[in-house]
Amino acid sequence: MSTSTAGLLLAAGEGRRFGRPKALVRFGGEPLVSRAARILADGGCDPVVVVLGARAEQARPLVPDGALVVEAVGWEEGMGASLRAGLDALAGLAPAPDAALIHLVDLPGVGADVIARLGACAAPDVVARAAYGGVPGHPVLLGRRWWSAVAATAEGDRGARRWLAGRDDVRLVECGDIGAGTDVDTPADLPDPPRPRPNHGRRS
Repeated sequence: MSTSTAGLLLAAGEGRRFGRPKALVRFGGEPLVSRAARILADGGCDPVVVVLGARAEQARPLVPDGALVVEAVGWEEGMGASLRAGLDALAGLAPAPDAALIHLVDLPGVGADVIARLGACAAPDVVARAAYGGVPGHPVLLGRRWWSAVAATAEGDRGARRWLAGRDDVRLVECGDIGAGTDVDTPADLPDPPRPRPNHGRRS
C-alpha cells in the first residue's frame, strides 16, 4: 500500500515587514499562495490544505481548485496557530494521511522537485526536513504519529521549531542542488521571476 502525504501550506500571516500578506504577493505573475499550493500538488501531495488568516477573504479566491481551505482562529498569534489549525484539519480527514509536508507561503525558491524529494521519505513516523547546503530549512515532513505532540507545543511564531529542536532523529534531505530555502520578508527579498523557456522547435 502506498504512503499518503498531505501538503499543508501555512499562509495566514499579515506580512508586517513586507507591507501586506505574502499570500497575496505576486511572483512571476502568480500569487504566492496559488504558486505554493500548486507546487505541493505538482510534487505529489494529496490532499493540499491551505491555512489562511490575514485578509482571508482576498486570499481564498486565489487558492487553486481542489485544495482545502482552513481559516486559523487566532492567526494573529503567529505561525503556531496556523500549524495547529492545519494539523487538526488533517487529523479530521477520513482516512487521515500518513504524513504532512508542511510548507510556507514565502518560499518561492522551493519547487515541485523539492516537494517530491522530501515526500519520498513519507511514513507515519517520519521526521524529516529539507536542507540547503547542510542548513536545515523548510519544508518539514511529519508523520501522523507526531501531529498531536507538535500541535501541543506550537505557540507564537515558532511553529514546530521547539519540538524539532529537542529531537536527534530528524532526517535532513539535501535539496540545495534543486532549490533555495530563503524566505521572503520584504519586497527586496523576492528573487528574479522564472523566465519562460524559449521554444526552439521547428515546423517540419
